[in-house]
Amino acid sequence: MSSVIEMIEGLGRSVLSALARLGLAGRFFLAIMMVIGVPLRRFSLLVRELYFSGVRSILIIVVSGMFVGMVLAIQGYEVLQRFGSSETLGVLVALSLVRELGPVVTALLFAGRAGSAVTAEIGLMQATDQIAAMDMMAVNPIARIISPRFLASVVSMPLLACMFSAAGVFGAYLVGVKLIGIDDGSFWSQMQAGVDFRLDIVNGLIKSLVFGVAVGLIAVFEGYYAPPTAEGVSSATTRTVVTSSLAVLMLDFVLTVWMFRGLNG
Repeated sequence: MSSVIEMIEGLGRSVLSALARLGLAGRFFLAIMMVIGVPLRRFSLLVRELYFSGVRSILIIVVSGMFVGMVLAIQGYEVLQRFGSSETLGVLVALSLVRELGPVVTALLFAGRAGSAVTAEIGLMQATDQIAAMDMMAVNPIARIISPRFLASVVSMPLLACMFSAAGVFGAYLVGVKLIGIDDGSFWSQMQAGVDFRLDIVNGLIKSLVFGVAVGLIAVFEGYYAPPTAEGVSSATTRTVVTSSLAVLMLDFVLTVWMFRGLNG
């Protein structure tokens, strides 16, 4: 009986701790929003973080997108050929990338490459008392350190998702048209007719924008509140990748349900 009570108490403490941390993250997000205009006034801060988070992620995004598109083309052609619809391969690949795989896989890759690096950088600043020194000099660390990195994540994510989808379509073209032999005109014309700008492309951009907010907030939050030790920074970096991945997948489900309900309504 005592073991059951201890287990319930432990579960309660875990739930309360998670709720407290969620509330802290909400306050932290509001604090960022209050100073979000600082990187726009001091544009050099934003440009530097855009280069660090966005430009340096382009290679892994483009290469991954191309190979995902190639795999989609091979798998999709094998399925569509059974029903005599192999000419619609372009539509299948484009819709899969623009609606789903582009935003989601980009967010997962971004969390592993840029999100973890941002957390480690801010956590190291915390461990070496650089953020405390800013407080002593009356410099707001959230405005100077946090908001540029957060805003760079929000801006970079939709652009990287577009690059991922474009690279995926190009990879599918190489496999479907050049390797398998699907008609070039049918591939592009079917894609152009089947992809709607508002329902498909805009919804994909909305997804990537929401993912950018989530991943950026988690990365800067975990770094800012990381324990000032080597082990603490390491654990915060791991939590960033894990939490960001789970948040992206959960948000993807919620957004997909909302978008398809609006489409069907």
